[in-house]
Amino acid sequence: MDYAVIAAGEGSRLLSEGVERPKPLTLLNGVAMIDRLIRIFLDNEATSVHIIINEEMRMVREHLQRMKLPVPTHITVKSTPSSMHSFYELSRNLTSESFCLTTVDTIFREDEFKRFMHDFRNESADGLMAVSDFIDDEKPLYVNVDDNLRVSSFTDKPESNSRYVSGGIYGLKRQTAIPVLEQAMQERQYRMRNFQRSLIAAGLIIKAWPFAKIIDIDHADDIQKAERFLSAELESN
Repeated sequence: MDYAVIAAGEGSRLLSEGVERPKPLTLLNGVAMIDRLIRIFLDNEATSVHIIINEEMRMVREHLQRMKLPVPTHITVKSTPSSMHSFYELSRNLTSESFCLTTVDTIFREDEFKRFMHDFRNESADGLMAVSDFIDDEKPLYVNVDDNLRVSSFTDKPESNSRYVSGGIYGLKRQTAIPVLEQAMQERQYRMRNFQRSLIAAGLIIKAWPFAKIIDIDHADDIQKAERFLSAELESN
């Protein structure tokens, strides 16, 4: 299974709030976010790891180059205008039939992620997307589903069937998802949420997988929230 991480954002909000480390190297209970993700991937049958960072992230690049992983690791250094463009750059090196894509600042429970990946490996749908009814995002993407958790639409504002918001973890089949991505690029689309909408418009079967809670690290106080969340997970195991 290929695993891919979008880590190309500038993290300007964190920097403006006094967080000096680049976002991928921001520490959560003493562990860099990118290191935590990579460890989790390796614990979930990763056969390769793909990471995109922007051209200004010299510290992150040097950190990643020092790592010695037991699977092939591909680091793309390129500044892109959006997360969808970052995904496109990553997609060029994805070769597995299926892959998992995350953003670097998506914080989740490891036991839920393990179940998510187990279900994705056994899922006949074109994709499985992490969702949560915990909403703590400035601009959430609402996920509208039917009774079988098949995604019917993604909206910027809640609708009557908006039970969840997108969680930033995507399990996708390369054969069906990548052509949609390439078409979105040709149409000069921006943002991952527009790619997600394109998946539904193309008729792909995308199912939601509910996580109890997912936290995005956008502001300095999110770091403390995430650390408490992860500490609680350790105490419950």
